[in-house]
Amino acid sequence: MKIGEARAVAADWVLGHRHTLADYGGAYLSGSAVWAGDDEELPASSDVDVMVLTPDKLGKFRHRGVLIEVSAMDWGRLGSAEQVLGSYHVAGAFRPAAGPGTVIDDPTGRLTALRLAVAPLYGQAHWIRRRCSNAEEGVVAFASRAAEGAGPWPQLVTSWLFGCGVTTHVLLTAGLRNPTVRKRYSAVLDLLRAHGMEGFHTDLLDLLGCADWTPARARHHLDALTEVFDRTALLRERDFPFAADLTAEARPVAIDGSRELIERGEHRESVFWIVATYSRCLQALGLDSDPGFEALLADLGVDRERLPGRARAVLDFLPRLRERAEAIIRESADTPPEPGRSATRRSH
Repeated sequence: MKIGEARAVAADWVLGHRHTLADYGGAYLSGSAVWAGDDEELPASSDVDVMVLTPDKLGKFRHRGVLIEVSAMDWGRLGSAEQVLGSYHVAGAFRPAAGPGTVIDDPTGRLTALRLAVAPLYGQAHWIRRRCSNAEEGVVAFASRAAEGAGPWPQLVTSWLFGCGVTTHVLLTAGLRNPTVRKRYSAVLDLLRAHGMEGFHTDLLDLLGCADWTPARARHHLDALTEVFDRTALLRERDFPFAADLTAEARPVAIDGSRELIERGEHRESVFWIVATYSRCLQALGLDSDPGFEALLADLGVDRERLPGRARAVLDFLPRLRERAEAIIRESADTPPEPGRSATRRSH
């Protein structure tokens, strides 16, 4: 199915169900569905993200053959154009190339007004830099939690992992690219190649500990994850974080999507989502760890003693990351950055 057709299916779901949603205020497309062209194929391992102004939790499901993930959005995160422009997670849905078709339904007119206000400023260096700072705040928050070393083991691993992984979002944001979730390491490789910085990708993988992984190693750990994922998908009680990502419906994304990356030579880029999904499965199952998880972490050079140090290494990496982000901004922005300004203003 083409992306354009999949968007239409997602819109059909919204328009057919909006009357059932509490405090409904409208809906818009997000994620890869607003970054891809209408004529591109929707991969079997991808879903269509829809943000709905409602407090209802809806999750991931199929509608007319399309896997749709519907997430609740709060007007508090869309309070002004400036607020949207500074949020790297939110702003991409309102960028110029997204076009008016991003907004599925707008009974109040506020979503359309936001798009018209955000789009002309989206590519300006000042706002790119603000969004890079926003992404870096995520790196710092995740890595700092892991460095403290307090909490359940799967959660600590997740904090360290996302501290590593959000570094890619800083760069993707700088390059006006989609800060995608599962395929972030593949996406940032494409970006770095475009800017003549391919070698920096190895540095990002070194932070994660998988720069020297082979396809066989990635397959081995994905096989172990698959068994745990399938057990998690059978749980009848779904009141746990990221439950929508741990179902039989989500298996094409979580498992098959990772296998696709491995088979096309992006085995190192698959590691992030393998670890993230394994950690979430263990939390859902009420487990602190299992042999497969410990073997996975051992191959990344991580254990309970070394994790805080690995998290601090992420914080130490930030100055180099800022330098690369600023260089990318200089080539990507609609207007050049001011002389002497850096991509982010934090220091650690």
